[in-house]
Amino acid sequence: MEKRFDLVGIGSMVVDMIYRTPRIIGAEEKISLRNYHSGEVVRKLVGGVCLNHLSWASLLGLRVGIFGRQADDDYGRFLRSGMQRYGIDQHLTLDGQSSSFAHIFVDPDGGRAIYMSPAATSETTADYIYDQHADYIRAARIVSTEISQLPLDAVIAVLRIAREAGVVTALDVDIPRRDALTSLGTAAQFEEALHLADYLKPSKAAVSELTGESDARQAAEAIRQLYGSRAVVITDGEAGCAISSDDFSGRVNATPLAALDTTGAGDAFFGGMLAGLIHQLPWPEILQLANACGAACCEISGATPDLEKSLARIHQIFPPSASLPARALQSPGDQRPASPESPYDQPVEKFLATALEELGRLNQRIAGADYFQAAANLITEAETAGGRVHVTGIGKPSHVGSYLAALLSSVGTPAYFLDATECVHGSAGQVRPGDVVIAISNSGQTPELRAAVSTLRNNQARIIGVAGRADSWLAANSDSFLFAGVEREGSPLLLEPRASIMAEIYVLAALSVELQGRKRIDRATYHSWHPGGTIGQATKN
Repeated sequence: MEKRFDLVGIGSMVVDMIYRTPRIIGAEEKISLRNYHSGEVVRKLVGGVCLNHLSWASLLGLRVGIFGRQADDDYGRFLRSGMQRYGIDQHLTLDGQSSSFAHIFVDPDGGRAIYMSPAATSETTADYIYDQHADYIRAARIVSTEISQLPLDAVIAVLRIAREAGVVTALDVDIPRRDALTSLGTAAQFEEALHLADYLKPSKAAVSELTGESDARQAAEAIRQLYGSRAVVITDGEAGCAISSDDFSGRVNATPLAALDTTGAGDAFFGGMLAGLIHQLPWPEILQLANACGAACCEISGATPDLEKSLARIHQIFPPSASLPARALQSPGDQRPASPESPYDQPVEKFLATALEELGRLNQRIAGADYFQAAANLITEAETAGGRVHVTGIGKPSHVGSYLAALLSSVGTPAYFLDATECVHGSAGQVRPGDVVIAISNSGQTPELRAAVSTLRNNQARIIGVAGRADSWLAANSDSFLFAGVEREGSPLLLEPRASIMAEIYVLAALSVELQGRKRIDRATYHSWHPGGTIGQATKN
């Protein structure tokens, strides 16, 4: 059959929450986390052994797909958005109990501790693979899977379907045998999986348990003899990697670097290795390319590529890049495969449905009689003391700010718009000590807004932050915070702020209702402020 994909994979698809810590602590210890340079405590990224290596392979020009089980929850939507960003085709069922996540703690040397919840991945069965994904496997040149979170009977089903269809298989043995037998299946299943795979990439912990060898090259040879693999490749940290195959056996040195975060380096290596196989490079060059991907991964935060920097960095590290075909040398924006469905197919219908869904989820998160109390209390206290209310924002949220200032003023809370970009150039003089400033931002990270808020706080203003991220700089630097987040904008390019702006208006309109209710504004009073137009006529008597 015609091969639609160079590579498809199944396994861990995980939302990585990455924290910086002075050191990795042990049981019964306590330590304070460090902020990133931009102020946030945690970074939320797409990750997981499978999704990681597929994203690096896609970066190098492969037609890539992912299959398996997820949930229709916030984590799942975040992951699927990331897959789309990396050009990864999706063949997923959304019938899992929940989507996977991990908390990752990284020390200054790049060392890490990872706590994972496998969730929907761990619910995958062999019958499910045969029923839902057999044809998808057959449509690929290579299928990759893992021993990490996926049950061993599902791993075996994937490898058997591929072998029967003549599809090459690659298995990442990410955890030791003892851990696999504790949670994923039986010893017989573990052995069968390793015998079925054409290419094996076992972790050093798995290698040590399987062979007792400390030398990576000797261990690779021992494992290949044991399981009859075409090739066994073992990553060896700063020493590079070792391989045993019919065509080439030996070591390939790593690139010296200062690691920022080693999370996912082995997955990036695996993605580079599979790309080299598809591009039909000789083994020494395949492993140089794989090492380059691992190095590029260590120089960024998280386990998936930086679409603006990582491809260029790989080509700096990997001298034989001329051996790669043109599609592996393109910029990330140029090489993204076309979506089978245009983003402009029925865009209005998609937006309307998405906006309603996102506002419904937001409502569920913020619903509660006391959600707006703290923010309203700040404003009431400021007004009682003779203070005023100001509203500011950057970009599209600044227009929301102008609307909110007008709305609040019309229902009994005089408010003044403040230009955030002018704030550090003198406009902060508009705000007196004790005044309240409502600061609106989608990300909560915008540098111009951060500068404005820092200036205002230094001048003793009280800040009500409104943003789409509860872990943002703005949330951490506000006296009171209102969440106004969405997972999807509903816009054709998935970037343009639409649903997020509606969310901000939704939350702030609710705050205005809370304030209006406290002041018991009657129709006559409202008419005195709004005598014109149809509303003025309606409230005249």
